[in-house]
Amino acid sequence: MTISITAPPAPADRVSAPDPLREQAVQLEAFLFAEMMRASGTGPPGASGGSESQFDSFLRRAQAEAVAGSGQTGLAEAIHRAMLRGAGRPG
Repeated sequence: MTISITAPPAPADRVSAPDPLREQAVQLEAFLFAEMMRASGTGPPGASGGSESQFDSFLRRAQAEAVAGSGQTGLAEAIHRAMLRGAGRPG
């Protein structure tokens, strides 16, 4: 008779369900960065000699999403904790 014992998967192996509050916090951070870049005029000059082209907003949004998705600023995390507190959940 052979008894095999398997250990439960390590925490990194478990697939966690997406947290909708965290996703909203990252989207909010991306929106804020995109608006700050728009207001400050940050970005490449337009093809028409300095005016904004119709595609600049897409570039700003992609750049803002990359920054927000990286988690390096900590803004989305701070927003997420505040949202958790507002929902009455420990954060």
